[in-house]
Amino acid sequence: MKGKPTFWQRIGLHDWFLNRTVSATQQPTITPDNVYHYILDKFNESIGQLSFANRVVFYHEYIICFNPDDYQDFMDAKKGIFGLIVHESVKQFYQLLRQHRTQGKTVEPSSRKWVFRFVSHPDYARGDIGFIGRLLPGSTPKEENLRVTFIPRQTGIAETLDINQNILQGFNFYSEGYYEVPYAEELHYDEKQLSNSVQAGLARLETILPDKAYSGKKIEFLMNSEDIVVSGQEETRDSPDIFRIPSDWVNTPHLRIRYSKADNTFYLASFGEKTLVNEKEVTRSDVNAPSWVELPINSRIMLNGIVGINIFKPV
Repeated sequence: MKGKPTFWQRIGLHDWFLNRTVSATQQPTITPDNVYHYILDKFNESIGQLSFANRVVFYHEYIICFNPDDYQDFMDAKKGIFGLIVHESVKQFYQLLRQHRTQGKTVEPSSRKWVFRFVSHPDYARGDIGFIGRLLPGSTPKEENLRVTFIPRQTGIAETLDINQNILQGFNFYSEGYYEVPYAEELHYDEKQLSNSVQAGLARLETILPDKAYSGKKIEFLMNSEDIVVSGQEETRDSPDIFRIPSDWVNTPHLRIRYSKADNTFYLASFGEKTLVNEKEVTRSDVNAPSWVELPINSRIMLNGIVGINIFKPV
């Protein structure tokens, strides 16, 4: 029986990752220095590709992709190194941007934060490293393509192409691999600003509303309580443990999310007409008798097929 084609076979890049001359005992390794210089290269490339007139434009989100074993090596033997790489990368970003500014060029951000995501994909071979850049973190419309750069271990030569945003669903995202840094208008980096989340708390929820009144405005909610309710337009209660989403597409109430300290896990119960978690439908239950399902970190929650919520857990 013929197996299903891999992600790379489907987009025609499978042969790039075949290296018939490298044995299993000669697996290439990726060092922190490799990752650091790779990020800087992508930053400089983005300036060259996006800038126009006298304005300097650059990516604000950097998704760095590894083989799962390579990623695990960083977590096992070099835990915390990603945060240090982000420190040094942003320092260098600002140094380069200051040089552009002293040359009389306009250096203004397209976003008020830098975002770094270190992720893995099972179809990456040991030694492979890839990059996905976005101008505004998390705001690329779904119908648009992403520009992806791959460095195959076979050739060591970077190749770039456009892929559909849905491809991101095949990557594994980790809370410990997610970093945000506020953008400093004065172009000087404060190391205290680095965090694995925007603020402290148990989790951060964010949604972009489809309603015309909000014109796609993103709404964020910080989960400080171990038990919260996600509710809709008709919600009248005002409480720090209620995430009110002002949309008719969200039921009142629609969700209940709780955090269990005992197993360090989030759980979700749905009371709305339809709820999907990572594209799997959640059985609707009664408000007085909630039916709980596990809510993985970095999940995508879809309410009534219209309103999407992303949940991130601070480390």
